[in-house]
Amino acid sequence: MKLLEFSTLRSYFSSHEGRLPLPSVLYHLALPVTSVLVLSWLLMGKGGDAWVADRIYALQGGHWALKRHFVTQQVIHHFGKYLSVLAGITIITLCVVAHRRRSWQSWRRPLLFLSLSVSLSTLLISTLKGMTNTYCPWELARYGGQFPFSGVFEAGMPGFPRGRCFPAGHASAGYAWVSLYFFALATRPRWRWWGLSFGVMAGLVFGIGQQLRGAHFLSHDLWTWLICWLTALGLFWVMFVRGTPLPAVDSPQPSPPSPADLAEPGHFGGQA
Repeated sequence: MKLLEFSTLRSYFSSHEGRLPLPSVLYHLALPVTSVLVLSWLLMGKGGDAWVADRIYALQGGHWALKRHFVTQQVIHHFGKYLSVLAGITIITLCVVAHRRRSWQSWRRPLLFLSLSVSLSTLLISTLKGMTNTYCPWELARYGGQFPFSGVFEAGMPGFPRGRCFPAGHASAGYAWVSLYFFALATRPRWRWWGLSFGVMAGLVFGIGQQLRGAHFLSHDLWTWLICWLTALGLFWVMFVRGTPLPAVDSPQPSPPSPADLAEPGHFGGQA
């Protein structure tokens, strides 16, 4: 398969003196961050999380009836996690093969990016879970548990263990794959929306499954998505925008995109 020559895209960014053009900042950074902050204010600050969880809890008869259900626990939680791990191992294996075979030379950096992005996203989420102090809904007295509600970074109360439910760890096994958007942008730009859709849908399935079990509030999943997105965005900037051009391969390369192509809605340098 032939790759898009990314040196042209890098030249486009260089014309902005190393800065992201305004459309890229707006659509890939400012818009996601602003949206999550506003939604977090509604969910965490104005009681939206409790409103959603109250209704899920009530629909299950005042207890977490789906906590150990076969679909939510075995299929979505356990099998889904193993499937994501298997996908990650597959990508890492392909990355190793690409570094050993000259014919795969132009795939080395895209596959390395995808491997690092997925791994770093899940690692970062796991690390943050150990630093925050938020209980799962099923642990709260409001929903039949034994612990009081505590904010994300509030100090733990004497006599109570530290909460480890923020951000959402299981949802990261799905949302980490939003990096497929940037992987496609580096290889097959027209497929980028399919890549983004796959990551978002996987995260939604994992996240909603955990919310139905009482394992997370909606805001936990929202922040997991943002962290995974920003990890992929930052890594993409380091490896492709500020990095060296992709190596040429022996096979003929497609014509590099023109400035007009780079400004096409959805490209990293244009609207998304």
